[in-house]
Amino acid sequence: MTRITKYFLTFILLAGSVVAYGQQTDTVLSLQQCIDIAIKNNLQVRQSDRSAQSANIDYRQAKENLLPSIGASAQRTFFNGRGISPVTNAYVNQSSTGDSYTASANMTLFNGFALINAVKSTSLSFQAGKMDFQAAKDIVVVNVVTAYLNILDAQELLSASKTALSVQQETVDRLNVLEQQGANKAASDLTDQKGQLEGNKVSVVTAQNNLDAARLGLFQLMNIPYQGQTRFEPLNAQDLTGANGADPDAMYKTALQQFAAVKAATLHREAAEKNVSAVRGNLFPTLTLGGGVSTAYSSAAQRSVVIDTTTIFQNIPYNTQLKNNYNSQIYLSLNIPIFSNGYRRNNLSKAKLNLLNTKDVEESTKIVLKQQIEQSFHNMQAAYNRYQALEEQVKAYTESYRIYSLRFNAGVLNSVDLIVSKNNLESATYNMITAKYDYFINSRILDYYQGKLSSF
Repeated sequence: MTRITKYFLTFILLAGSVVAYGQQTDTVLSLQQCIDIAIKNNLQVRQSDRSAQSANIDYRQAKENLLPSIGASAQRTFFNGRGISPVTNAYVNQSSTGDSYTASANMTLFNGFALINAVKSTSLSFQAGKMDFQAAKDIVVVNVVTAYLNILDAQELLSASKTALSVQQETVDRLNVLEQQGANKAASDLTDQKGQLEGNKVSVVTAQNNLDAARLGLFQLMNIPYQGQTRFEPLNAQDLTGANGADPDAMYKTALQQFAAVKAATLHREAAEKNVSAVRGNLFPTLTLGGGVSTAYSSAAQRSVVIDTTTIFQNIPYNTQLKNNYNSQIYLSLNIPIFSNGYRRNNLSKAKLNLLNTKDVEESTKIVLKQQIEQSFHNMQAAYNRYQALEEQVKAYTESYRIYSLRFNAGVLNSVDLIVSKNNLESATYNMITAKYDYFINSRILDYYQGKLSSF
């Protein structure tokens, strides 16, 4: 097998598969592991989770507001001087103590359905919070997938650069031997090829820097310290299947049903609608049912007792007073709001404005979603078409380079023409690799919009 044939096969393999890169280390991360780490450490995801939990608390409180309010109190009072006995209601002039015990309950029977609508509003807000949480995780997933594919892209470009450097080194080594034998056609052949060799070395350095930057970007997304020796598992072909050939309009319709951000915007709008109804309910009269029990004790309370025709006064026992002073009550209260400094109607006006804002957010979310799907679909199709064209270009330039190499070795071609041919092949190969990963990335973004990233 000739060196040119090996060179051709190497570039074809580079274009079709991801070449493993780096030294063998104990740290190997898969795409799923990277996603799990990033979601766990992402602060925006944590904040969205806490917001959803807070919305759940609001929902629970709204439901509990429908229950009766029950309370109890106990009070001890010290009296000194002239005052009214809390038990006998008679004036006394002495020092005494008094105890009172009260238990009461009340429940709102009607308030313009404000409580019911508040339950519905907070329930929708809680559901929206869960969708916000999912949307925050989805953003992390698509960013990690993109960063992961960028690493694979950079690894493949680095491998291609190293292969080009190796081929060029063989050329320079052969010309060195010919130079020593005085067999080079032109004095500049060796220096030209050495210059090309240094250019390939620069390409390797650049590719390595790009790979390091891509790796750093992924570690920053995972919010963990950078580990330069970590390797990343390649993806299988089935992991990289995209949505080529699909209809962007159909994708948009699917996204409206699946995309968490759209669901969240819709739920926020529905919650705002119910909140308007809840706030409007505060303008109606409130009907409340209540009741309670109470009793009291006073150290000044006495009763007269006749003993042998003599009337004496004795303190009434504690338990006896509590039993004798027991009373209960039940009431039905109607509270009609007439004027309250305008805050009820102002709150309603603010609730209506908030509803308009949520409608705008929902509409904007759908518009942006449609535009992003159209853009990603266009980018994916463009990358796919570019990849197919570049694949043919690589084949053509590979054959061209083979012919130029034969002619150069035969002494009928100068080194400049060979270098141009080699640069054309390398440039086309690098562009083909980049186009392939552009296609993969945009296809994954379209999966994200359709709620398909759960496959990871």
